[in-house]
This record gives sequence, C-alpha cells and structure tokens, in this order.
Amino acid sequence: MKQPETAPATSNAITGAEQSGNIAKQWFAGIVKNVRSLSCHIGRLDKKKTESMKKTNGRSRTNPHNRNVTANYREEATPERSKQHGPVKAVAVPHRSLIAQALGFHALHLHVKSRKVKERTLMGAPMFHAMGFFFALNGLARGLTTVVMTDTGTGTGLRGMLGAAERWEVTEIMASPPVVLGITKHPRRLTSLLRVICGGAPLPGSVAEQFRRRFPHVDLCVGYGSTETGGISLMSNQEECSRVGSAGRIYHNVEVRIVDIVTGEPLSVGQKGELCVRGPSIMTGYVGDNEANAAAFDSEGWLRTGDFCYIDEDGFVFIVDRLKEFIKYKAYQVAPAELELILQSLPEIADAAVMPYPHEEAGEIPMALVVRRPGSKVTEAQVMEHVAKQVAPYKKVRKVVFVDSIPKSPAGKILRRQLPNLVPSCHVSRL
Repeated sequence: MKQPETAPATSNAITGAEQSGNIAKQWFAGIVKNVRSLSCHIGRLDKKKTESMKKTNGRSRTNPHNRNVTANYREEATPERSKQHGPVKAVAVPHRSLIAQALGFHALHLHVKSRKVKERTLMGAPMFHAMGFFFALNGLARGLTTVVMTDTGTGTGLRGMLGAAERWEVTEIMASPPVVLGITKHPRRLTSLLRVICGGAPLPGSVAEQFRRRFPHVDLCVGYGSTETGGISLMSNQEECSRVGSAGRIYHNVEVRIVDIVTGEPLSVGQKGELCVRGPSIMTGYVGDNEANAAAFDSEGWLRTGDFCYIDEDGFVFIVDRLKEFIKYKAYQVAPAELELILQSLPEIADAAVMPYPHEEAGEIPMALVVRRPGSKVTEAQVMEHVAKQVAPYKKVRKVVFVDSIPKSPAGKILRRQLPNLVPSCHVSRL
C-alpha cells in the first residue's frame, strides 16, 4: 500500500504504531497457537484454559458456559455505566473479560476478513465508551494499526473523521448510529473501507438501507453489548449484515437465554422476554453496590440485561426495548422503541421519540415527540393513523407533540429522562 504523505511527527507515530502492532501480533499469535501462560498486567490463563476459551461451536458461534475458565480477577477497569437509565454505577471489569472478548473477536475476525489488505481501524467511538475502550485494547492485542483522532481532528467533526479515514485508507470504522447516518450523507467515497461496526444504540432500518445503497461494497456490522456484559452479538459477514433490524448472532464465549419477565422461566425460539447472559466476558459486579448486584445476578450466575429481546430460528438477536422504559398502558406493556421505528418509517418525519403520558383511566398512554422534516406539514392525526395501521390497538400512539429536536447522547441513544422537558405540562388526561 502506498503510504500517504504526512508530517514527520505523524508519520513516525503511524510507523511506531505499526511496529508495535507487529510485536503485539506475535504475542497474540502465541496465545492462540500455544499458550502456557499469559501475564502482562492483564491476568493469567494456562494453556488448557485458554484453549477452552478458543473453541467454538461452528456456524452459530455459541459456546456452552465453561465454569473452568478462570483468570486473575484483579480489576482491569471500572468504567461508569451511562446516566441515561439512572444514577451512575461503576462497573468492575476483570482482566478475564478483556481476554475473552479479544480471543472471541480474533476468531470472529477470520470470517470478516475478505481481502488480503493491510487492515487499519479508525476509532470512531470514544474511548470512554465501552465499545471504544474494548476496540482500542483489541487493536493492541491483535496487532492492528489503529488510527486515533487528535483534538484538532475531532474538532472538525464528521468531516475531519472521514478525511482521516480517506487519508489513511482505513478498512474499518467504529461508529454510532448518528455517525453511520453522517457517513451515508457525506460525499466522500471511502474506497478502502470494508466494514463499519455499529453499536451503542439501535440503528434505524431506514438508515441501514440508505447506507447499503450508498456503500454496497461495505459490510455494515451491527453489534450489541454493554459495559456489564461485554460484547453479546455481532454480524460477521455479508449474509448476516443483510438481516436489517437484528443485532447479529451470539458472540464467542457468550451463553444467552431468554426468560419470561414474570416467571423467570426460559422461553423458546421467537418468544419475547428478558435476555440473560453468562460467560467469561461479563463484569464481576457493580463496585460497592451489593443491592444492585443481587438484582443483576441470579443464583446460577446469569446476568439480567434488562433488555426485552427475542432470538429467531437462525440465531439472530432482536432487541425490542429496555424493560425499564416500557409504557404501562392499562394491563399491557408497550415498548417505545417499537413505536419509534414505525414513526421513523414515515417519510415526513425526521426523528421521533415515544414517552409515557399520564392518563386518568389507563395509567399511561404512548405519546410521540415528532421532529418534522423541513417543509413537512404532517399532522397529529396523520401520525397517529400511520402507527395505528401497524400495531395492536393497545400500542397506538394517542398523543403527538411536534418538537425541534430529540435529545440524544453522543452514541445516539435517546436521553429519555430529558423528554418530559420538551412537553409544556403533563396534566392527567382522558381518552
């Protein structure tokens, strides 16, 4: 590959990164081929236990939970969980988690890599985010060249990021949904790009379709995970990336099950319930919060994600919504995210969010906060009719408020705690 012209300092930094990457690559290859021990301030695994972590069950990539997989439990990091769903919590992530995820991604990457090119990853996700933090360490472990944005680069926003991607001929970009949308609308061609790994928030189907039309040669790999669980699922090839609406198949070294939200009993394929996770990549717990830990783990070590999901017959994970965000309409549970996807499918709507609105008889009703596209004159009645045609009667949107914007985090998640601020008053209403 022809090296782009750079300033000496930048060139030296890239060269140094690639030399360090070669050293790390040899180190990681030693883990994969024949490890007796791993000890570099990131825990220790003997050969037998490391081999047990490497094994996969063929196409499904799902492993049974291996209780014999152990590592040094000294905390590698204590990242904070987002404030979006409540008070900040410090999550204890053991060395074992980072090792398990790196090994799993190494095996997964063998399916992803489709050309014999020099791989370069652009860190489009912030390193304070679980996704950015893991991929930064993963690049070191696997000996990949990683392009990191400087303060000057990030100050120019998407334009600066895509300029760096084109300049350094990157093959892979980490991105949140808003960045994916920005890439889709930007004129840069990004001819070296092979894949975009998207996570951090739900990716609207309309955005995924636009991206695939704009970049038919690029795999848009949607993934799902959290600070507490590590990676749970990810798309790994072109066929999987065509499953718009899903979050991919279950990741290596992860065991999952769907349980009934009332009884806790395991559910079958296609049935909706809470997703529970078990395996070497999950956290050891919340720091100094025994009450939260008791609520998060069951007696068998399953971690409750709080996500309402289902898994189809082909093993693809579909996330319906967060359980805590459900709207309680009479005796029914209504998922805001489901209604938001339907609202966003209306061409005259630029963005939308759904929140509960107090109601005298029903308790709560679904209310839509809608951002019109420029020039749109869509009415409240038209919005409600659009939704009503596609959902059960109890899921219908029963009130619409037009707003200028929807508050979101840098990762693209709706800041639901701020939504009531957009509504002048929340008086108890009647149908």
